[in-house]
Amino acid sequence: MSLQSLALISNWPVPTAAAAVVRADGAVLGTHGPLEHRFKLASVTKPLAAYAALVAYEEGAIDLDEPAGPAGATVRHLLAHTSGLAFDEHRTTSAPGERRLYSNAGFEVLGDHIAKATDIPFGEYLRQAVLHPLGMTSTTLDGSPAKDGVSTVADLVRFAAEVQAPRLLDPRTVAEAMSVQYPGTKGVLPGYGHQNPNDWGLGFEIRDHKSPHWTGNSSSPRTFGHFGQSGTFLWVDPVAGAACVALTDRAFGPWAAEVWTPFTDGVLADLRR
Repeated sequence: MSLQSLALISNWPVPTAAAAVVRADGAVLGTHGPLEHRFKLASVTKPLAAYAALVAYEEGAIDLDEPAGPAGATVRHLLAHTSGLAFDEHRTTSAPGERRLYSNAGFEVLGDHIAKATDIPFGEYLRQAVLHPLGMTSTTLDGSPAKDGVSTVADLVRFAAEVQAPRLLDPRTVAEAMSVQYPGTKGVLPGYGHQNPNDWGLGFEIRDHKSPHWTGNSSSPRTFGHFGQSGTFLWVDPVAGAACVALTDRAFGPWAAEVWTPFTDGVLADLRR
């Protein structure tokens, strides 16, 4: 299969960019750019952190519905951005489960909660639970579990294959993580405005029928993933049977909104051929 669409990143207005498409069996269908270049992930860190949280859940260190964060909130609320915590401040702005308030602070509270439960600093727990088993040797987290990850396309391809065909987790746990939590909850999708509903799973955003959106116009409603303010994204489209990783070193802005959607539509068209 030839994924000529990946060459579109050559025209992106960024200093450096790399991308790859991978199937569930780990077969890489196409690549473009420096696959071993280390990029700041920004919020693409969150899916990695969420996966570590799910390992902690399966190990019995935490429970998804145990109290965590603001009064009345749980681990599940934190993962699904419904804890009521503000975007970047450790203050409560609404009751748990009331609104989809995208929150870096929520993931920082989650990281602290897991570190306390396991007696392991969260960055180290992520390494032991996810990065090392998957061979993601170029990926590090030094700081916030919401946004301070650094990785490569080569490493994230391994993660994208794992999410599609789990080995570290029970497939039922992953299916739950990719299912809508607190259905019907509305809120703002950063960079793309108010969405009703604003569907999320456990640490992964679910495309559903959101418009506008950072994935493709032809992406299936079941598509899930995340994008980051460092000009990065990772999506998995179960209908297409593949995932795509794209990393850049230019902050998200109008340029990304202009090029990401046609890029994804091109990748999906190639996959259908």
